[in-house]
Amino acid sequence: MSALRKTSASRTTYRDAGVDIKRADDFVKEITPIADSTLDSVCKGTMEGIGGFGALFDLKQAGFKDPILVSSTDGVGTKLRIAIETDRLDTIGIDLVAMCVNDVLVHGAEPLFFLDYFALGKLDTALGKRVVQGIAEGCKIAGAALVGGETAEMPGFYVAGDFDLAGFVVGAVERDRVLPRRLEIKEGDVLLGLASSGVHSNGYSFVRRLVGSSGLTWADPAPFCATKTLGEAFLTPTRIYVKSLLHVLKSTSGIKALAHITGSGAIGKLHRVLPSPQAGVKVRIELGSWKVPAIFKWLRDSAHLTSSKEDEKELLSAFNCGLGMVAIVDANHANEVQKFLIDAGEIVFRIGEIEKFKSQAPSWEKPEDAVNLSGQLVFEEFPVGKSK
Repeated sequence: MSALRKTSASRTTYRDAGVDIKRADDFVKEITPIADSTLDSVCKGTMEGIGGFGALFDLKQAGFKDPILVSSTDGVGTKLRIAIETDRLDTIGIDLVAMCVNDVLVHGAEPLFFLDYFALGKLDTALGKRVVQGIAEGCKIAGAALVGGETAEMPGFYVAGDFDLAGFVVGAVERDRVLPRRLEIKEGDVLLGLASSGVHSNGYSFVRRLVGSSGLTWADPAPFCATKTLGEAFLTPTRIYVKSLLHVLKSTSGIKALAHITGSGAIGKLHRVLPSPQAGVKVRIELGSWKVPAIFKWLRDSAHLTSSKEDEKELLSAFNCGLGMVAIVDANHANEVQKFLIDAGEIVFRIGEIEKFKSQAPSWEKPEDAVNLSGQLVFEEFPVGKSK
C-alpha cells in the first residue's frame, strides 16, 4: 500500500486547474466601458450595472405608472458554430439581443435591461470583447441597457475556441397596453408581415446540413447573393423591430397582436396569439403576397423540396421565409399602421387576414390547425450569373 501513497506533493492553484481569476477580473474591467456605452441609448432607470452582485433598475424613474414586467431568455443556436468557424464574431451578439428583445416586444413591452451568459473553456479576452461589443450594439439598437452578465470559464467542458451564449432581457409595458388582445381579434383583421433581414437565428442545424452536402465552404461566394460569401450571408444579423414597433404601438391602438417568427416559422407561432378555437377565428396566409428572398430558394433547392403543399409547409416550418414579425391589425387601422411602419424603415406586406371557422375545441391541438395556407410561395430569383 505504501507504494500507492503520494510521498510528496506540489502546490496546486485554481489557475493550475484552468480558471484564472485575475484574467477574468481584468476582462470585466475591459468590457465595463463597452457595457456603459449602452446607457445613453435607454430611458432613465438604470441605477447600477456591471460590478455588483446584481443590477438595479428604477421603474418609477423610467416613467412607468402601472407597469407589467415581461422577461425572456434565448440563445442563437448553431448559428454560433458558423460564427466560430468563420471567425466572424462581431455581430453574433446582435443576434443574441434580437432573439430576446423581439420576444418581449410581442407583448407590447419596451426592453429595459439585458444580461448575457458567456461560457467557454479558457477565457480569451480578445474574443470576448468582440462578442460583448456585438451584444452592446444590439442593446443600443433595441434601446436596452447592458447591465451585467456571467463569464463562465469551464476548463474541460469546451474545446479550444468554442463557447456558448445565452441572453436575458426584462422589459415593461403599462397594464392597459399589454398584447396580445386576443378577445378583440375578429374576422377581417389584417395580417401585416414585416420583412426579415435573412434567416435570422433559427433553422441553422438544417442550414449547416445543407451547406455541408452542397460541397461549398463558408468562404465561397453565395450562389444567391452577388456581393457576399456564404458565411457572410448566413451571418446577417437578426433584425431588431423594437423601435419601429414601439413607435407604432404608442401612436395607434390598431395592433391587436404580434408574433415573432422564429423556430417552427409562422405556421408554428401564430396560434400563440389567437383566442381559443371556440372563438371561431383562425389565420389565413396568402403565400404569394410577398416575395420570399433568394436565400430561402437556395435552401429549398438544396433540400430537394418542391412546390408541393407538403414541401412548402416544411420550408415554412423550418424558416421565417422572409417574415420576421407578423402583426394582427384592425382592418380600419391597417393602412395607418402600415404607413407608420414603412416610415420607420420597415418593409411591410399584407399577407392575409383573420377568417371565420367552426370549432368546439378548447385549445389548438396542433399549431398548424390555427393557420390556413392559400396560394403558393413566390421566390426572388438568383442574381444574374448565379445559379444553385
